[in-house]
Amino acid sequence: MTLLASMIVMPPRTAAAQSAPPAKLAKSIERIYGPGVRVDTVHVDSAEVYRASRGGALLGFAQVRNVKGKDQPITYLVATDSADALRDIDILVYREPHGGEVAYEPWRKQFRGKKTGAPLQVGKDIRNISGATISSNSVTRGVRQALAELTAWHAEGKLR
Repeated sequence: MTLLASMIVMPPRTAAAQSAPPAKLAKSIERIYGPGVRVDTVHVDSAEVYRASRGGALLGFAQVRNVKGKDQPITYLVATDSADALRDIDILVYREPHGGEVAYEPWRKQFRGKKTGAPLQVGKDIRNISGATISSNSVTRGVRQALAELTAWHAEGKLR
């Protein structure tokens, strides 16, 4: 874990904007991609993307993003596999006093395997969380946008 945590170093501008503790990010990436994952940082346009690989084989891409909850930003990770399907999402920092259920496994797991053709809409293929409507909608919209961008960048050869 220490090696992975030291490999993920966010530049000051990114760290301030995304507020993802490096150790938590490293742990999340390792949970999603498994032990022994190698992480490289790739810059696409003005975005920072993490490329995950093991033994020279591409496992996928991940990106840290923020969406606005009711009043506070929600910092989350979107991780795809090498075929551009969602591998998982993770809530890295949840700052609101209510609605933290978006970080729970039962809600997050419904994103797994989705591709850009999926609606990714609360009330359609993503269920709402009572008391966390704003958070559910915000995270779902953010994941849909991140998946679309990661998939497009991969198709355009900007991510390899």
